[in-house]
Amino acid sequence: MPEDFEDRSSLAPTVVMSILAVTAFVALILVAMLFLNQKPKNSAVPGGSQQANSVQAAQEAASPVILYPDTDELVGGSELHPDDFDFWDMYPEETETPQPTEEPEETTAPEDDPSTDGKHTLVQYADGKEEWVLISPYLPKHDYDFTKLVCQSDLMKYYENGKQVSYTGVDISKFQDYVDFVKVKKAGIDFVMIRLGARGYGTGQLILDEYFQDNIKRATDAGLQVGVYFYSQAISEAEAIEEANMVLENLGEYTVSYPVAYDMERVENDTARTDILTRDEKTAIAKAFMDTIAAAGYKTMLYGNKEWLIKEIDMSKLTAYDVWLSQAADIPDYPYRFSMWQYSFEGFVDGITGYVDMNISFVNYAEK
Repeated sequence: MPEDFEDRSSLAPTVVMSILAVTAFVALILVAMLFLNQKPKNSAVPGGSQQANSVQAAQEAASPVILYPDTDELVGGSELHPDDFDFWDMYPEETETPQPTEEPEETTAPEDDPSTDGKHTLVQYADGKEEWVLISPYLPKHDYDFTKLVCQSDLMKYYENGKQVSYTGVDISKFQDYVDFVKVKKAGIDFVMIRLGARGYGTGQLILDEYFQDNIKRATDAGLQVGVYFYSQAISEAEAIEEANMVLENLGEYTVSYPVAYDMERVENDTARTDILTRDEKTAIAKAFMDTIAAAGYKTMLYGNKEWLIKEIDMSKLTAYDVWLSQAADIPDYPYRFSMWQYSFEGFVDGITGYVDMNISFVNYAEK
């Protein structure tokens, strides 16, 4: 509408005069302030020194405290020292952030190491595998001190209180061919374990060792103590008794002072009829053979290597019988009781052509 745009030009002179008056007033204040803040250059001017001191006092009272960090003087006439304004101590010193340490590799505690805890024994299998097996607390342990073993001229001997208490022997079969037992006796051999026979591991046929009768006769004549062993491939208790009866029939009137040993072992690089047997079946078969021999009045024993005696046979059912341990080593590590040890497969004895198995007996079976 027209009344919304009324003419205000008549107020312009009044506004201009007001602005000029304000400006003049502000300029006057600024001049006064500059005059007050300015130091007099000529102290000889009457009243100049007093005026300057008054102005300086006013300035010091109004101005903030000034810090002089490079001097030891008090600040601005106060009792404060520059060190009092060292506010950097208010903040904690930066420290290097600790780096996470690597966790130490877990190691088996000595008491948990089966190789050193004294509760396990190492079994080496025919296929090369190894296993630490817990030693049974229920089977009788041997008490031999193997620091008393001495090897003299390839013959292993055991001493107690400076006296030899062991006997050295060999075991032979038709594979040694003809043996001069007189030379064997002179070479320091005390006893001979002679193979009487075997059962074929494929056919199951009973076989008498073709050298048995000649060997046992000439060994006895040479003054050697004699024992025999039978290589078994029985797959039943009945067959084991059959084998034992064959042994008894062929011993006849021969004098046997050392045990009749039962030998069932793994056939290398071939399959055998006994491969089908369980551990319990092998144990029952071995017991049937040795029970039959013992009933006839002969000493008897079980032959086997460490794997066989621990993994293939339940020795808890055969503790009534001695053990003939087969382990080619400087010191045997079979933990349980044994009375004879086959310690080498590559021995040399005068009177025997080629290699022969070496044995040590901790028992004098001739007097047992």
